[in-house]
Amino acid sequence: MKIVRFETLMTNAGLRNYLFVRLHTDTGLTGIGEASLEWQEKTVQTFLHEWVEGRILGCDPFNIERVVGDLIRDQYQGGATVMTAISAVEVAMMDIIGKACGQPIYNLLGGRYHSSIPSYANGWYGKAREPYEFAERAKDTVARGYNALKFDPFGVAWKELTRDDLEEVVDIVAAVRQSVGDKVRLIIEYHGRLAARSAINAIRALERFNPWWSEEPVPPENIELLASVKQETGVMISSGERLYTVADFQRLFQLRAVDVVQFDVSHCGGILMSKKLAAMAAVHDILISPHCSIGPVALAAALHVDVSTPNFLIQESFSEFDVPWRDTLVKGWSPIKNGVFTLGDALGLGLELDDDVIAQHPYIQNPFPSLWDADWITNFKQDAKS
Repeated sequence: MKIVRFETLMTNAGLRNYLFVRLHTDTGLTGIGEASLEWQEKTVQTFLHEWVEGRILGCDPFNIERVVGDLIRDQYQGGATVMTAISAVEVAMMDIIGKACGQPIYNLLGGRYHSSIPSYANGWYGKAREPYEFAERAKDTVARGYNALKFDPFGVAWKELTRDDLEEVVDIVAAVRQSVGDKVRLIIEYHGRLAARSAINAIRALERFNPWWSEEPVPPENIELLASVKQETGVMISSGERLYTVADFQRLFQLRAVDVVQFDVSHCGGILMSKKLAAMAAVHDILISPHCSIGPVALAAALHVDVSTPNFLIQESFSEFDVPWRDTLVKGWSPIKNGVFTLGDALGLGLELDDDVIAQHPYIQNPFPSLWDADWITNFKQDAKS
């Protein structure tokens, strides 16, 4: 079996453009992956056709270790753009392999370890500015069946928090906690905003609300700084969505800078790489919670990793807080109910693209503003399904 055709398809879904990859084989089997990368979709698409396509055509998708390993080796600049493109191709090859073997991908990864996949909601707090607005949206989200919520209460903070800023953050988290009660788990998203001392002060100030973990409290590329913050605080720490190489993850694990690692299957090298990272994390008693803020194909890839991995904890979910027609992009595939994902026994990834629906929603340049621009709060709208 050989790959004989390489396609990319771009579509807009509100705040994000989704970039999909489809590989065709000489046997008629196809496989899909996702190469969405905020602010860089066109760049990734160009790179896919300029460099990746020519190296993939003619390859046997079963030779995934060789093909992906050579791609990573030969594009030695690395980085998010390169690794996103490579990850999408890897996932598409895994989709083909699953179909060729007559199996869902998770059965090629060790089978089901978990019968279902718990999730936490993200994207639910769109347009909220005041504590009562966060509280109202949190209550509505819990009513959908979610038992864990993630949110960023820091506005457009960068490096330092004034006393007044910290009081506003505390008021928001207090309102959410009061609204949802003590049993719902709260995840505080920092987006790497703060310097170490401000991060430590904020984590300590929010401890009274029993957050489940604090995510990216300092810039994530500074792993040593992250480890020092973890040593001075008593709350679980997570990071990893903006790391792209095995070497970076090894440093993260060796320093035990996190309790929960959030590699992104669509950016770290794909499904098999994610399984390797999960095994590395397990050696250090670190749990995995894959990051996934993009589209349904990326989500499907993450779910196959989740369900087959012993040290999996919980999966991020934007799927009910995206555009209301998100599921039509993948012909109605919608695996979430009451805040829990389930995977059936469909072959490969278990979903297919609808080209007609994708074409109905053309690319929009930079739909998501910078997280340090006040417009991100206004434009981070809640387009939840009814």
